[in-house]
Amino acid sequence: MTPAAPAAAADLADPFPAGGARLGAVPTAHGVEGTGTGTGTGTDAGTDADRWELLRALGALTATPPPASRLVSEALGLPPSSAADHTRLFVLDLPPHASIHLGPEGKLGGEGADRVAGLWRALSLDPPADADHVASLLWLCAELGAAAGTCRTAAAQRRLEHARSVLLWEHLASWLPGYLAAAAPYRAAAGWSDLTLAALRRELAATVAVPVLPAALRDAPAPVGPHERAGDVLEAMTVPVRSGFVLTARDVAQAGAEIGVGVRAGERRFALQAMAEQDPRATLTWLARHARHWSGVHAAQSTAPLASEWWAQRAAATAATLERLAGDA
Repeated sequence: MTPAAPAAAADLADPFPAGGARLGAVPTAHGVEGTGTGTGTGTDAGTDADRWELLRALGALTATPPPASRLVSEALGLPPSSAADHTRLFVLDLPPHASIHLGPEGKLGGEGADRVAGLWRALSLDPPADADHVASLLWLCAELGAAAGTCRTAAAQRRLEHARSVLLWEHLASWLPGYLAAAAPYRAAAGWSDLTLAALRRELAATVAVPVLPAALRDAPAPVGPHERAGDVLEAMTVPVRSGFVLTARDVAQAGAEIGVGVRAGERRFALQAMAEQDPRATLTWLARHARHWSGVHAAQSTAPLASEWWAQRAAATAATLERLAGDA
């Protein structure tokens, strides 16, 4: 019998009835303070407490630059990273916010952030300013797991586990695997991206699989079409939910070097526009190859099959459009 999909976050009943468990205080900043380093490292930690500590630590590393995060990195067996490398990845090139990857504009805030904030409110929690940041989401996942383990009633435990399922499938599995694939080449993500993906897979395996697409993907804007204006097509390349892939400043610089055009400093969409003005066919062809590559990356992922298939199809559709436009350039 096919399990029923978890309700939307707004439909969640109060998971904290009288006598039930409560979450710890929502942190105002996700630093390493309060993140234990005495549990087992890696993904082989044997107890539930180890699982929650691992999630908290993995999230804290994205929000806390070295050297403040050194002890956590060492406890997880991760190589040291510099503050510059941390800033390049988690602040400049790939800020780990769900709204950037799931929002229709590919930017912080907006509809993508509102969806995540709705889950916090459904749990009777005030959403922090960075509610959609991966550090916040992994912290909340850990807190829900810990609270479920201390419930006095089966009903309260079921509600907390349901909330974790919504968080994992709707707000993490919907975008985090692709983010981790994009982050993997960066020095600051050495080891961290693999460890985070393994932890996500383990947590998903411990919940009931959701047989429907996450709402953000179901409601996503239309894919890039061949009849859109050239400027709109290039801007869509910086919106993951429209293009189906992640395009970093590092990727844009690599594209310029490969096709032999100058790359304008600043926002990616302006850099792409400048590249297209120099050599439109080569720029569109490179972007098409990038989209094809990402379609394969998504198709090879098994973390959340429905979401991965959606992303693979979206990237393939973008590649087809770009190939057509390149042929007409």
